[in-house]
Amino acid sequence: MRLLVDAGNSRLKWRLAQAGQIVAQGVGKLDDANPMPGLEANSREITGVAVSTVAAEDKRLGLQAFLERQTEAPVRFYWSEPERGELVNAYNDYPKMGADRWHAMYGAWSLYRQGVAVVDAGSAVTVDYVDGSGQHLGGFILPGLQMMLRSLKKDAARIGFDPDQVLETSPGHSTGECVNHGLAWLSAAMVERVHADVRTFGLERILVTGGDAGRLLGLGLSAEMQPQLVLDGLALIDSEDHAQ
Repeated sequence: MRLLVDAGNSRLKWRLAQAGQIVAQGVGKLDDANPMPGLEANSREITGVAVSTVAAEDKRLGLQAFLERQTEAPVRFYWSEPERGELVNAYNDYPKMGADRWHAMYGAWSLYRQGVAVVDAGSAVTVDYVDGSGQHLGGFILPGLQMMLRSLKKDAARIGFDPDQVLETSPGHSTGECVNHGLAWLSAAMVERVHADVRTFGLERILVTGGDAGRLLGLGLSAEMQPQLVLDGLALIDSEDHAQ
């Protein structure tokens, strides 16, 4: 039984899989003493662990120590690659690409093998484009909703507002509306840009994942929701590497 882990900056998702079937799964917080509640029931059955992470090194080491306490199975961290199969990374310095982006792209490419935009709406929002031959065309990294809210609260302390996840993009009539509508307005502009790029590059579809995926869909993103795209890509890579 394989344990797959997608660890972000603060939250993580995990999945136990056997013969390609999901046995158990869950979510947790990296800073918790037990970041994978529910895993204990199956920990003795784990034969290997595969991790995709963008967490800071101290948190990565903490996660590794936790996993090594849970199981004697080997723990392997998977990172970005220059290429895998037909998928080719646009980064010359490919180790500096976040592992989650590469694994999400590989999951998307393996699923459809056609031109695709991959949008991951997490702490940061990442957008990556892959053409019909598997060539990564590059992408974008933008602050996510919570990051923008924290920035306004910290760096513009005299702007008093209550955060509210609205989809309204009309001009606000109070400071709270101006902030919340403004963030939705920025996200809606990004959605329009993604649609325009997809047309320019001749891509067939858009896939969206991450905690704020539903918000982007609500703002008009014409995409297919794939909430576990990083884990899907990681599972494929882990399986391929163990088949060799």
